[in-house]
Amino acid sequence: MNENKDPYERLIIVLSVVLPLAVAALFEIKIPGYDFSFLPPIYAAINGITAVLLVIAVIAIKNKKKNLHEALMKICIACSAVFLLMYVAYHMTSDTTPYGGEGILRVVYHFILITHIVLSVVVVPFVLFTFSRAISGSFEKHKALAKFTFPIWLYVAVTGVIVYLMISPYYS
Repeated sequence: MNENKDPYERLIIVLSVVLPLAVAALFEIKIPGYDFSFLPPIYAAINGITAVLLVIAVIAIKNKKKNLHEALMKICIACSAVFLLMYVAYHMTSDTTPYGGEGILRVVYHFILITHIVLSVVVVPFVLFTFSRAISGSFEKHKALAKFTFPIWLYVAVTGVIVYLMISPYYS
């Protein structure tokens, strides 16, 4: 086996393709009779927590607190997984909420939403490869990739909160 090859590469590629496709497909499935309208503020809060923890994790590693950094990054990954489950549960049981704002706010909202969605798909393999490199002890490769992963993941987490705050007045 090539020592430069990530041992989890196939799994990461499969997850990076399957997860967005599954989420997109699940949007077409509506399960009536469940009220998960309480979930959006919870998963928005999880996005906010993830953003804060990402920043703290970077500060931790810059201060050579490897164990703290590792623990925080595992919590961030867990938060993202919980977010995804709640997000899918909400959207499988609820109609899409259209944004009701007008003018420049409408343009800003859609710009943030579109970049958030696109980058939320892009960040999945980045996070998984970055994590894989860390757990396999390839710290130089981990650090090199983390320089790209961190700002994308942080953007996705922060814009998730912003999208929620902008759309929340229009929930029915």
